[in-house]
Amino acid sequence: MSERTPDPHGERATDNPDSIDLCRIIDQSVAQLWETVESLERLQPRNLQRFRVSVFGSSRVPPESPLFNDVKEMTRRLSAAGCDLVTGGGAGLMQAANEGATNGQLSTPASGDLPIRLIEGHTKAPFVEKVYRHRTFFTRLHHFVRLSSAFIVLPGGIGTTLEAMMIWQLLQVEHLPSTPFLLYGDHWNGLLQWVEETMVDNHYADRRDLSLPTVVTTVDEVVEVILMDFEHFQANNPAGTGNSVR
Repeated sequence: MSERTPDPHGERATDNPDSIDLCRIIDQSVAQLWETVESLERLQPRNLQRFRVSVFGSSRVPPESPLFNDVKEMTRRLSAAGCDLVTGGGAGLMQAANEGATNGQLSTPASGDLPIRLIEGHTKAPFVEKVYRHRTFFTRLHHFVRLSSAFIVLPGGIGTTLEAMMIWQLLQVEHLPSTPFLLYGDHWNGLLQWVEETMVDNHYADRRDLSLPTVVTTVDEVVEVILMDFEHFQANNPAGTGNSVR
C-alpha cells in the first residue's frame, strides 16, 4: 500500500477542509487584486503633474547632528525653488526634511504647500500638508514611486537601504524613466564597492548599473542636480510648475 502524499497545508486538509477553502480564496483574491492594480497602472501611466522629490533616510539621527541641519538646509532650498517634498514621516532625517521644506515654503512666495508624508499607522507630525496612510510597507514604497520625479537617499539603515535598492532596480529594468537618484554622503561607499566587487565582477549585474545612482557629498551638489532636472521638467510641463500638492 502506497504512503499518502503529504498535503501542503498539513493537518488542516483533514481536520478542517473549510479552512483550506478559505486560504485558497484569500490567495486567489490577493492575486486578483494585484492583477487589478497592474491593469490600472497600464490604464493610467505614470504621468507626473508636479515635480516631487522623495527623501529617504534614518529616523535615528538627533536634531543636534550636523547631518540633521544639512538635510534641513537641503530641503529648504528645494522647497523654496518650487519642488514638492515627499517623506515617510517620523523622526530623525525625515523630521529634518519636513522642517526644511516648511521653512522653504514660508520663506518665498514661489513655493506653495507643505510636504507630503507617506506613513504607516496613525502617527501625526507637524510640518506636513498632506498625509497618505498605508498599512503595509510595500504599498507605501509603491506610492513613493508613483508620486516622485527624483529621489534623495540619505544615510540610513536596513529600511533606507531597501528603499534605495528598490529605486535602483526599477531604474535598472527601465520601469522608471531616467530619474535623479542621489546617494548622499560617504555612507554609501561600502555598498557601492560591494555591488561592484560582488555583483558586477561576478557578472550578476552590468557595469552600467553602477552609473544609475549619483553619489553627492554636499548640499550644493544635491540642489544643483535636482534643480537642473526641475528646470527640464518645467520646460516640458509648463502647467505643472510650483509646489502645491494636488
